[in-house]
Amino acid sequence: MLSGPASGSVLGWPKILLRLEGAALTAAALFAYFGLGADWRLLAWLFLFPDLSMAFYLAGPRIGAIAYNTAHTTIIPFAVLGAGVYLGQGLMISIALIHLSHIGFDRMLGFGLKYGTAFGDTHLGRVGRPPDAAT
Repeated sequence: MLSGPASGSVLGWPKILLRLEGAALTAAALFAYFGLGADWRLLAWLFLFPDLSMAFYLAGPRIGAIAYNTAHTTIIPFAVLGAGVYLGQGLMISIALIHLSHIGFDRMLGFGLKYGTAFGDTHLGRVGRPPDAAT
């Protein structure tokens, strides 16, 4: 399997920078979350919630990738965050910050957005075991 620009995955310093960016997103979201005085129990309950999107891989890698990427892009939580700030809804703000911290944490660990070919094919490179040479 190809890696790098020909495969659509990132290598070298750009990959390190993207992972550091994920760490910064996690830190900023958690700093804001606890700065608001939000309850750590809500964080514990919802932190892994976006990973439920992986269940869609039961319908195949294309559907799974769409669901996973929808749950792991910052667009939705930033929209919820903005709406929560505008409406003065602390719970919306808290949920959005938890979601952002999860996305940042995943990126920091090297879990990128998925391609529709296989669960392990991400924009940050292959995750998990290498593909079986026989397939």
